[in-house]
Amino acid sequence: MPIVNIQIMEGRSAEQVSSLIARVTEAVSEELNSPRERIRVLVTEIPKTHWGIAGIPVSETMTDDDINRK
Repeated sequence: MPIVNIQIMEGRSAEQVSSLIARVTEAVSEELNSPRERIRVLVTEIPKTHWGIAGIPVSETMTDDDINRK
């Protein structure tokens, strides 16, 4: 049973996360020839205050619009 762990910064909509889960499931199913029903995708959203880039919390340097454009 493939298990995929994805860590993303908080700020995406429920629709975006749902689409991500569906697309990752499809890609893993195709690449590993594994039934979709056996694939698990775990998405962990990290608060911007807990995600640092170059020693600075993202909450101090980026807006939600910046994050969604990346």
